[in-house]
Amino acid sequence: MKVIQSKNPSELGTVAGKAAAELIRNIIEEKGSVNIILATGTSQFETIRQLIEEKGIDWSKVNMFHLDEYIGLPLSHPASFRKYLKERFLDKVPALNSAVLINGEVDPAEECARLAGLIKKHPIDVALVGIGENGHLAFNDPPANFDTEEPYLVVNLDEPCRKQQFSEGWFESVDEVPRQAISMSVKQICKSAHIICSVPDRRKAQGVKDSLEQPVSNLYPASILQNHPDCSFYLDEESASLLSPATIK
Repeated sequence: MKVIQSKNPSELGTVAGKAAAELIRNIIEEKGSVNIILATGTSQFETIRQLIEEKGIDWSKVNMFHLDEYIGLPLSHPASFRKYLKERFLDKVPALNSAVLINGEVDPAEECARLAGLIKKHPIDVALVGIGENGHLAFNDPPANFDTEEPYLVVNLDEPCRKQQFSEGWFESVDEVPRQAISMSVKQICKSAHIICSVPDRRKAQGVKDSLEQPVSNLYPASILQNHPDCSFYLDEESASLLSPATIK
């Protein structure tokens, strides 16, 4: 596990996006195609922006999966992660080979089964993820399920998570935030060959500290990334503000 600290969210996104692009280009050269995961939310704005700007990526050889989506939220809603990815990524890389988006408006069990069938055929090479203020990974809030082998599952969103979604401006009130979502499981995320975890902002500082300095525990879901063979945390000065000097090497 590596920890890379930048000055601010913009610089963080530039460094993380460039690292992701280099991995993607190298894997395409080696294997002929690449399977990636993209996260959403405000923490990913700058990383995705930089990734799109990178030269030399043959997007026709890229297959994309995304992490999570609210159950029952229409595509037209500002908080829809399908809408987010369409506007911030898919519309800007029309040559993409394929995009597997989560549909939270259909039967959740059937959708989880559909997604599982697809991702099992496309082992993930590069995952771009973030962590929540409560340390969640995707929508796996504490205590997260570290045991399930299912690639996708229905999860209940805890109150800190729902408050975060409201405070980021996606909803007009906490009551509007859905209480359930379809999320990629922790084990499925950790099957990715390479993980780039972009986490800016002071409000994430405690979650970052718990994820990097607490023992691995489902009470700190993103702490599982300590065990991954190739995971890099990209932080800014604010999100890294609670870390001990020994953690930032």
